[in-house]
Amino acid sequence: MKKTLCLLLALSLVIAALVPAMAEGNVFTGTARGMQGDVVVNVTIEDGKITDIQYEKYPETENITYVARDRIPAQIIEHQTLAVDSVTGATFASYAIVGAVKNAVKASGQEIAALTAEAWHEPAGPDETWDADVLVMGGGGAGLAAAITAAQNGAKVILIEKSSVMGGNTMVAGAAYNCVDPEAQSTAILTPAQKSTMDSYLALSEDDPSLSFDVYPEWKEVLAQLKEDINAFYAANEGKTPGVDMPGFDSIALHMWHCYTGGKREMLDGSLIAPKIELARTLAESALGSFEWMGSIGLNAGYGAGARLSTVLGAMWPRTHSFMSGADRIPQLVKVAEETGVKIYTETRGTELLVSDNRVVGAKAETVNGTKITINTAKGVILATGGYCANPKMVKQYDKYWGDDLTEYTLSTNLGTNEGDGIIMATAIGADTFGMGVAQMMPSSSPVKGTMTDGIWGDAAEQIWIDGNGDRFVNEYAERDVLAKASLALDKGIFYIIYAGRGDITKPDVKLTGVAYDPRTASMVEGGHIWYAPTLKDMAEATKTAAAGCAPAFTEEKLRETIEKYNQYVANQKDDDFGKEVLAGAIDIEALEADPNLGFCISPRKASLHHTMGGICIDTHARVLREDGSVIEGLWAAGEVTGGIHAGNRLGGNAIADIFTFGRIAGNEATAK
Repeated sequence: MKKTLCLLLALSLVIAALVPAMAEGNVFTGTARGMQGDVVVNVTIEDGKITDIQYEKYPETENITYVARDRIPAQIIEHQTLAVDSVTGATFASYAIVGAVKNAVKASGQEIAALTAEAWHEPAGPDETWDADVLVMGGGGAGLAAAITAAQNGAKVILIEKSSVMGGNTMVAGAAYNCVDPEAQSTAILTPAQKSTMDSYLALSEDDPSLSFDVYPEWKEVLAQLKEDINAFYAANEGKTPGVDMPGFDSIALHMWHCYTGGKREMLDGSLIAPKIELARTLAESALGSFEWMGSIGLNAGYGAGARLSTVLGAMWPRTHSFMSGADRIPQLVKVAEETGVKIYTETRGTELLVSDNRVVGAKAETVNGTKITINTAKGVILATGGYCANPKMVKQYDKYWGDDLTEYTLSTNLGTNEGDGIIMATAIGADTFGMGVAQMMPSSSPVKGTMTDGIWGDAAEQIWIDGNGDRFVNEYAERDVLAKASLALDKGIFYIIYAGRGDITKPDVKLTGVAYDPRTASMVEGGHIWYAPTLKDMAEATKTAAAGCAPAFTEEKLRETIEKYNQYVANQKDDDFGKEVLAGAIDIEALEADPNLGFCISPRKASLHHTMGGICIDTHARVLREDGSVIEGLWAAGEVTGGIHAGNRLGGNAIADIFTFGRIAGNEATAK
């Protein structure tokens, strides 16, 4: 990852050097490429010294980079050097700020060497010792849920976060949350395609070798329960018609079954991996309660009758709820944590767990300036440090699933701080791991950045995925690893999502949503990330321009043919090509072309590392386990740092449910005695 960053930095500085710098009096303008676009600064130079730095343009993500935005110019001015440290968690923004200032200095004619000769680093302070009942490592969703819960139980809690800002991957994750919500299903309508899928579950036999019950016999009981649930649902709704008046369906057994079938995978060596049934049951049974708790602390969690359910990519069923966005959810969680008495320290990285008499009694940590911290705990430590998808070298080291599709330089959706620190610390004191050979790829990522940004698409039931020839190539409703593998087999691994919208030609009163050409859409078009056009003819012309490094130049005829074929599958509620289980999003081409306020959108996409399936072994109490199954007293873990819940593939929407559910469990268990 570091090599990739260096290469991208070198490229950005080359690009920046080509951007003309401007000057007005003693104010000089410089530009450098950041993560989200050009950072432009106006630098005042007086008597050979930089006296002021002002942003003319700063497109970087505010809630992730605000520390870098404010700190780096201040340090440059105070210490008169461009050789200042990048800010943890905001590397690209840090490089862009320094690069822009450097180009402004070049425009002034001042010798750059004078401003880079001596680097400045904040000096380390004296060693410190802190005391708490509970230490939480990691300031993402799992860590904050654990810290808030422990504090609500009366514990003195310290939370440390490696990055300069709180949030971890929960900051940049979507707002998709899976939970079985009977009240919400009661006001939904079961589609004919869903009914067909349920019938297929009733037809499953325990003797079917594809179910792998010879290896995982414990999952037989889940299938049996699922069949009971479906039959009971049919009996209760006898005489009702799918797509008309039959309500939606879901159950704990169905969610568990999807965890199993979605997570059971064969490794490259032929071995199988599947979720641990007790962890999957805990997740499925507790997720709704966790969502209700989230609502109670202000995360705008909408559940119950009338709640809109969808199917986030790779979720396998419309049980996905939505809640507050990352930009809002983390500040709200931090606010609640501080109000309950949690003491938060950012830019503080855990380095070692402290053990006495076979019990974890604290940890060692280090601040960004090198200050050494010893944290003593009366009750123990909760690890919520996330996975290691920002460490592709580590992913590749353990990989037993992707093979040549994965390299040490594969891009990631993750923040750069997710490097496996917690797993390394836990295994150093004897913790067991599970499933380290599998990392999930997010198939619909930016081909340029690897992030989940710079694209427009909808519910998985409404997406149309096409290859460079304009043909569908996969069941868009499938699991994420299936989607990623199918897309990686394409030319350069790039595919294209046609935004379908929430339209249904079987229901004339359901109107097409479409895409408006607003500032967000315009910025993505101008940045070369998407194509947008009011008609299919215009779209065909638009695809002749380079977007995301790949321009297949679709024809109007091919786009029309693909869309109309998909529309027919929606009308028939049957996908003859790929067996898509839930079909929606038919595109009324004529209506859309006639609407001056809406247009078509195509987003180029490519798979990137997203979520590590493996991690520390835990039990249903979030206690960390040794290889022999014994409990490491005083140590709990929650979130992506753990393994066993998702196995070979995580369902879309299960991650947020996982981190809040097991974060709360860890917080409660750590304060139970």
